[in-house]
Amino acid sequence: MIAVSAALGVVMGLVIGGLGGGGGVLTVPALVYILGQDAQSATTSSVIIVGITAAVGAVTRIRGGVDWRNGIALGVIGIPAAYLGTLLNRGVSQTVLLLAIAALTVIAAIAMLVNDRNSAGSVRSEVSGGGTERGEVPNVRDARSRETRVTAVTTEARVHGRSRAAFVAKVLVCGTIVGFLTGFLGVGGGFLVVPALVIALRMLMSLAVGTSLLVIVLNSISSVASRFGHLDLDWRVIAPFTIAAVLGTLAGKRIADRLSGTALTRAFAVLLVAVGAFVGIESLVGL
Repeated sequence: MIAVSAALGVVMGLVIGGLGGGGGVLTVPALVYILGQDAQSATTSSVIIVGITAAVGAVTRIRGGVDWRNGIALGVIGIPAAYLGTLLNRGVSQTVLLLAIAALTVIAAIAMLVNDRNSAGSVRSEVSGGGTERGEVPNVRDARSRETRVTAVTTEARVHGRSRAAFVAKVLVCGTIVGFLTGFLGVGGGFLVVPALVIALRMLMSLAVGTSLLVIVLNSISSVASRFGHLDLDWRVIAPFTIAAVLGTLAGKRIADRLSGTALTRAFAVLLVAVGAFVGIESLVGL
């Protein structure tokens, strides 16, 4: 039992350290299908394992690898949602929990691959000569009048204000969804945080990885706190799993430093599809 838990912990740690998420969607199925826990116990154990492992991963990226402002905002916003998700977790069946994990992992993977393809296309367009034509950018010296300049500045301010409001709305929505799913599914939320940061908040993959770890830590703390009085923990599994995962995280960080953002994105997407397909098939067969 201890050896198996440690081996699984290394794999999960490599994923979290290298990809900034996905460890929870590996941990819950591993605890259920390999170590024999029921879904509710597995989600609780997973929150603890993933939270501690993510904390170590965040520390290794503390210099320049974490967007602290947005990460803390997402984590704080998710606290009440994580509590609500934890309450609902207690009243649903194991099959529902596992099918939900399977569906969300596949959706997140598809979104990541589509975004990566669109980003690559945009870069090629710019390199091949796309963009603004000559003469599109107005020359201040040739401005027709003061009124024109004032109107342009006012319009720009309004657009900036709308953009800022849209960004805040995205943070609120992403933080709430990730927090809820952390409490409900016990997966830490990293497999959703990274796509949210990359797609919705337009964050670079390298920075999204570290920021997602911070969000996972905050959401995990909230979820564990809301489970007090209902904890069913097997430390013979959790302890070796967590220790090995921490070591795996350090190794995953080194691997990630040698890969491009595109490679990380595609590896993350492939991982999510594989895990989602496995969990989904196993859950449907067991109906």
